[in-house]
Amino acid sequence: MAEPDPVEEINDSTAGVLLPERPVRGHKGTFGRLLVVAGSLDYAGSALLVCIAAGRAGAGLVTLAVPESLQPLFAAKVVEATTLGLPEDDREEIEPEDALARILDHEHDAIVVGPGLRPGLATVELIRGLLAVEEDGTPPAVVDAEALRSLAAEDEWWLDVRRPCVLTPHTGEFARLRAASGIAAEADGDLLGDDAARAVAAGDAARRWGQVVVLKGARTVVAAPDGRLARAPFENPAMATGGTGDVLSGTIGALLAQHLAPFDAARLGVFLHGTAGEAIRDRLGDAGLLASDLPFEIALGRKRLAAARARRTAEGKLGFGVRPAKSSGAASPAGEAAPPAGSSS
Repeated sequence: MAEPDPVEEINDSTAGVLLPERPVRGHKGTFGRLLVVAGSLDYAGSALLVCIAAGRAGAGLVTLAVPESLQPLFAAKVVEATTLGLPEDDREEIEPEDALARILDHEHDAIVVGPGLRPGLATVELIRGLLAVEEDGTPPAVVDAEALRSLAAEDEWWLDVRRPCVLTPHTGEFARLRAASGIAAEADGDLLGDDAARAVAAGDAARRWGQVVVLKGARTVVAAPDGRLARAPFENPAMATGGTGDVLSGTIGALLAQHLAPFDAARLGVFLHGTAGEAIRDRLGDAGLLASDLPFEIALGRKRLAAARARRTAEGKLGFGVRPAKSSGAASPAGEAAPPAGSSS
C-alpha cells in the first residue's frame, strides 16, 4: 500500500514546540483541571495509572469519578487526586442519567473516559450521553478502552458524538470501530506490520469520524480530521504490557486540560509516552517494564524537551539577532582594535 504524503515524523523538534507554557506565577487552575471517568473493582489499577500519569504530565488538578460504593477504596489510593462519587442503582451499577448530571456539574477543562470501566448497558448509556454533549466550550475528551468498545456496539456511532475527542484505540478496538463504520478488517490491510496501511486507515477513520485518532502500536499514528498525519518513531516490545495505554490516556488528557488542541495534545502525548518507554528500555532491556514505571519518566522527558527547546531558541537568537555595537577601542573577535566610532571599516 502506498504511503500517504506527507506523514510528519514526531521528534524532539516537532514535539518540543508543542509544550504548553508554564508561567512562573501559575497556580493549580492555570495548569488545567482533568476529570477522569474510569475504574471499577476489577480494574482499579487502570484508573490509578491515568491519574498518576496526568499529574506527571503537568495537570494542575485531577479528579477521579468512580461509582459511589467504590469511592472510599479509590480515595485511599489516589493521594494527589480528588474523587467524585457517581450515583448507582440498587445493583451497584452506575445510574447513567444521574451520573451524567454530576459529571457535567463538575468544573473541568478536559475528560478521560473509559479505562477500566465496568462493561454493561449502564456504561454504554453514560458514555454516549457524555460524548453527545454539544455546547460552546464543551471540554474535549480522551476516549479509550471500554468507552471505545461501547461506541463500537452501534453502527455509525460517530454521528452522535458531538464533543471534540481524541480516540486512542489499539488495533483490535480500531477494527471494531471500523466494522461499525462498514469497513471490514481485510480492507484496511496489515495494521500491525505495515506502516503505510496504518497511516492510510487512521487517516480515513479520522476524516470519517471527525475526530483525532491515535492508532496505537509500534510506530503509533496520529491522524486529524483535516488530513494531517503524524507518526512516532518508537518500536519497543517492553511497552507491550498491561496499563501502558492507561498512562498514555492520562498523558494526553493532561495536555488537553492544559489547553492544547486535540491533534497537538495527541502528538506530544504519544512522544512523551514513547520516550519514557525508551528510557526504561535502556535500563531494563526489552522486558520487565511496568506501566507504573512510565509516569516519572514522562515528567523527565518533558523537562528534557523544554531544555532542548530553550537551547534552540537561544541559538536562534544568537545566530540571527542584531549584533551589539562595538565600543571605541574594544577588541574585535580577531583580536584587532575596533575602528573609532563614526569611521567606516
